[in-house]
Amino acid sequence: MKLLITGSSGLLGLNLALEAMNAHEVIGVDRATLKSAPFRTIQADLLDEGAVDSVLDEARPDWLVHCAAIADLEACEENPEAARRLNTDLPSALAKACRERSIQMVQVSTDAVFDGTKSGIYTEEDDPLPVSVYSSTKLEAERLVLESNPDAIVARVNFYGWSLGGRRSLAEFFFNNLTNNKSMSGYTDVIFCPMHAAHLSQTLLMMLAKGLHGLYHAVGPQPMSKYQFGVEIARKFGLNESEISPKSIQASSLLARRAHNLYLSVNKLSTDLGQSLPSFSTGLDLFYAQFKEGFPQKLKSFTQG
Repeated sequence: MKLLITGSSGLLGLNLALEAMNAHEVIGVDRATLKSAPFRTIQADLLDEGAVDSVLDEARPDWLVHCAAIADLEACEENPEAARRLNTDLPSALAKACRERSIQMVQVSTDAVFDGTKSGIYTEEDDPLPVSVYSSTKLEAERLVLESNPDAIVARVNFYGWSLGGRRSLAEFFFNNLTNNKSMSGYTDVIFCPMHAAHLSQTLLMMLAKGLHGLYHAVGPQPMSKYQFGVEIARKFGLNESEISPKSIQASSLLARRAHNLYLSVNKLSTDLGQSLPSFSTGLDLFYAQFKEGFPQKLKSFTQG
């Protein structure tokens, strides 16, 4: 299959491209960040007039995974109009264009569409209630994508891994600070379900191959606090976990509000795929193995012309 990936220099986009390229023809859409990627790239700003149609007509993909977004919650609060253009308007336009061309599309959404006040586990049947500009723009994109293209997949995700610049994921944040003997905080009252970006990539590819459509939670099967996540990183790499101070999100000075409980059920997805999703320990083992194999340095080499 021919796979087109928007945001191909981002954390998920790049990991997805590398996972897919052995079995599929991969084309990435990039704004000139990647200089020597091992897959074909099209340089384009999809927000430019006519860019969506021209890129799709040039690439002629079977599948599109739309990863591009403003994922910085603080940046979204500071510039809600830019967030809406990239996080809502663009996926809506892509969904319509993909429907017209019979391209199977995945819209990458977020677990943050919930307000986190539920005491239990969230399923796809629960009503979302976003608490930030970022989550509001992503939720609106979900609605518009499925409204105009019912055959599309909307995947609510939360992922970590190694990125191009080494600073995109929470795992990198903890690793970078711990290796430099810098103290940091970890939130004890923010629960999430992290999945390694490579495992999420494999999951998305399986969803496309099976012809799934509609809304799915595509996160890790194990919930944990941000603090616990940091401690697990420290222990895996043999670093000093005491550098991580447990802290309440209530005591932070963050501009965008965060939800306390983002424990999402993956039962629907694992049932429809016919298999369990990779465990957190399997993902953490991969994160560590990639570091030992020089994967972060390999990614950085893609920016060198």
